[in-house]
Amino acid sequence: MPNVSIIIPALNEEEVIARAVRAVPRGHVLEIIVVDNGSSDRTADEARRAGATVVSEPRRGYGRACRRGVDSVSPHCDIIVQMDADLSDDPAELPLLIEPLVKDGYDFVLGSRLLGNREDKSMTPVQVFGSWLASRMIRLIYGVRYTDMGPFRAIRRAALDSLDLREETYGWSIEMQTKAASRGLRVKEVPVTWRNRAAGESKVAGTVRGSIKAGFRIVWTILRVAYSESRLRKEVKPLGQP
Repeated sequence: MPNVSIIIPALNEEEVIARAVRAVPRGHVLEIIVVDNGSSDRTADEARRAGATVVSEPRRGYGRACRRGVDSVSPHCDIIVQMDADLSDDPAELPLLIEPLVKDGYDFVLGSRLLGNREDKSMTPVQVFGSWLASRMIRLIYGVRYTDMGPFRAIRRAALDSLDLREETYGWSIEMQTKAASRGLRVKEVPVTWRNRAAGESKVAGTVRGSIKAGFRIVWTILRVAYSESRLRKEVKPLGQP
């Protein structure tokens, strides 16, 4: 079995982070890395007390936190899993994401909230529309069908490294999915449970301003990546061409 590293970006999640860490089924999990993204509370202390390795990324931004986590994983890591700190996703469903990578040879497995069971009001209409719009855009450009842009996902470390992700804020996950589609990664979606956050307030969907910014970032990221990927393909010359 491959070694799995869990990355949990966290910003002011002291009320729930310990429960999230303890809820991860250990199995073949090599490490749980909580990235403290500039918290002003005891998030880091609570995560450490629960058994996680804590690293700091004081510059706010989801993408920055994810990158810091990726850069911190063990050299023995084979698979990287991202999950939220607020227990909206169910860590007990981790095997659902890992199994297609191990048994079926997929490179990237996405937990789809829209295919799974969602608690009432766990996703706002804006979030549902945003996932639909992003999925539709990627399908129109690359012919790859996604249903969701959820945060609970697993990817082979080598595949993630090959994507060379650059986004520093909300666009990190969108860039991952867009580049995975563009570069022909073997992708699978699996239904997952999505719950109301266990404590605290969403940093994105919790405010109208945050939702608008996230929506803009989603569209901008897809278009930017599509443009850059198109230029990259034009620059790559066929074998033997001078």
